[in-house]
Amino acid sequence: MTNASRAVLVVEDEPQLRRVLRTLLELANFRVVEADSAERGLLEARTHKPDLLIVDLGLPDRDGIEVITGVRSWSPVPIIVLSARSAESDKVAALEAGADDYITKPFNMDELLARVRAVSRRAGDVSDIARVRVGGHTVDLARHLVMGPAGEVELTPIEWEILEVLVRNAGKLVSQSQLLTEAGGAAYLRDSNSLRVHMTHLRHKLEPDPARPRHLRTEPGMGYRFSA
Repeated sequence: MTNASRAVLVVEDEPQLRRVLRTLLELANFRVVEADSAERGLLEARTHKPDLLIVDLGLPDRDGIEVITGVRSWSPVPIIVLSARSAESDKVAALEAGADDYITKPFNMDELLARVRAVSRRAGDVSDIARVRVGGHTVDLARHLVMGPAGEVELTPIEWEILEVLVRNAGKLVSQSQLLTEAGGAAYLRDSNSLRVHMTHLRHKLEPDPARPRHLRTEPGMGYRFSA
């Protein structure tokens, strides 16, 4: 994939710095998406599925750490922190939350571009995300597609969001509250009752025996777990 087809999401509240980063990245043939708050950053990450994020920690609504943990819960996309915070504890917190690199402001433009290229190389082509088998079905996370023996399986947007969160956390317990947060950005997933309804629909579409699910399992009183 060439730089021209890669999108970078810049989550930064300073308009002047966003303009500088946009100019720098576009000169290097990256496409740039901007967000001026944590909430907007999380929304743009879901909407645009960027190939890399550059995230400030001192955002006006929430700490940038919340952007990192929010995105990292469903995506392995590379994340670079660009922050005025220079304390070792801040760097450790960002890296433990899932950031791939940390650059302190003020920064050198050549160094930033070198770091962007380095984390992109380490991550590989993020559009080449592995396909996952769910019984007789194949879930293609990159293409947002589920294929079964009879062809493509039609999922609603919320069913896809739930499935994606579970598949990206394969083998791990995903609590109801996490699913409601990560998959419930839309108004149509409001509570645990609606979550159960959507899970039932997903099982009927993907499980060989929906009454005895093998892949989309309920952990009573705790949440859900995906097993390949």
